[in-house]
Amino acid sequence: MFTHLIVAVGKNADKRTMFSVEQRLEFIRKTFENEPNISIVAYEGLTVDFCRQNQIDYIVRGLRSDMDWGVESSIALANKMLYPAVETVFLLTEQQYTGISSSVVRDILNNKGDVSAFLPEEVIKLLI
Repeated sequence: MFTHLIVAVGKNADKRTMFSVEQRLEFIRKTFENEPNISIVAYEGLTVDFCRQNQIDYIVRGLRSDMDWGVESSIALANKMLYPAVETVFLLTEQQYTGISSSVVRDILNNKGDVSAFLPEEVIKLLI
């Protein structure tokens, strides 16, 4: 669909995360280290400002459920109002991944459970 993909990790002080931005960047870098058309970066501030500053025309977001649609469509509309050149593309997750969320994986990790069904092997190696 795209010739180049930028995975942009936003720094959000209000969001509760288990791993630092630097750790999350490393997880993503390891996962996609053999994909030359994927760049991984961190940014601060509004996503649309990052898009504007980097001449990005599309934001790709994943949807797991109708609840995601409600939240994501509101964000997409606000982004469009703030930066009319940007379009949001929604991709539906495969059925087997609809129940996976960061909260679920975090709970499994905190309780020393097996996360191999939920995370790429490259990430699991970094966690061990």
